Amino acid sequence: MCGMSQQPPVRSTGSPPPRPDASMSLLNNVIDHALDDGYAEATARRAAEGGGTPRSLRAKLGVAVGLLLAAAVVTVGGAEARVSAPVVAKERQELIDRIEAESSGADDLEQDIERIRAEVGERQRQALQEHGGDQAELVALLSGATPVHGPGVRLVVDDAKGTDTGGGGPRESSGFSDTGRVRDRDMQRVVNGLWESGAEAVAINGQRLTSLSAIRAAGDAILVDNKPLVPPYTVLAIGNGQKLSTAFQDSADGQYLHALVESFGIRSSISAEGDVRLPAAPSLTVRTAEPRGAGATPSGRATADTGKGTS
Repeated sequence: MCGMSQQPPVRSTGSPPPRPDASMSLLNNVIDHALDDGYAEATARRAAEGGGTPRSLRAKLGVAVGLLLAAAVVTVGGAEARVSAPVVAKERQELIDRIEAESSGADDLEQDIERIRAEVGERQRQALQEHGGDQAELVALLSGATPVHGPGVRLVVDDAKGTDTGGGGPRESSGFSDTGRVRDRDMQRVVNGLWESGAEAVAINGQRLTSLSAIRAAGDAILVDNKPLVPPYTVLAIGNGQKLSTAFQDSADGQYLHALVESFGIRSSISAEGDVRLPAAPSLTVRTAEPRGAGATPSGRATADTGKGTS
């Protein structure tokens, strides 16, 4: 048996284990080469050329002139600002002084107007008392020339607690939005209803009404003779308290107010009072009527310029 030399078997050692950061080659490349080669080359070239500063004398002079011009502009601007600041402050103070002076003058004129209006009203009242004849007191009462007091009613009308309410009801044909706000036409009907129910004198929030008083609107505000009122609207009327209250609530205008309460949530209350006090009207407008004689109307009644009433 021939012998054969036996070689030890060759054992494969396998490939070396992969690096832990083998999957991060892109990140490693970015870290190892933080600057692009182009940037590095440009930096080296600039360093070789003298650090990026102008090499020629002309370039250096240009940079210096530019810096000087910029400094001059900033300096001139600051100087002009310092010079103009006192002028602007002075003009502003002068404007404030003019506004205050004009406001003071307007206040003085308003006081003069109120004083003259009070004097005119007092003279008109005296004229009514002197030339009213046997009916002087009645004329003074109807014209609102004198303050009055006596039994009557207190009617309070206020906006609804909510804002918007449903449509329909007595306002469905109006041009206003149907809300729970009291409108000028509502107060017109309330006042006219009190007059028709037997009231002898009426006032709203201390504002005495006459046969020539006007109740109008300015936006959402209610004006009585061009003076704004704020809710709640307290209406005082002189007359037989209980009878006046019942007559008003049974009238068409009283039913209108009741419909507003039911449909829009407007708040209302009425009570008979033993003593109601009404001030005199702030200003009087007295108009007279005379027969037209031959040109009188067929019924023989006289005509008069009565102006605008409350509705």
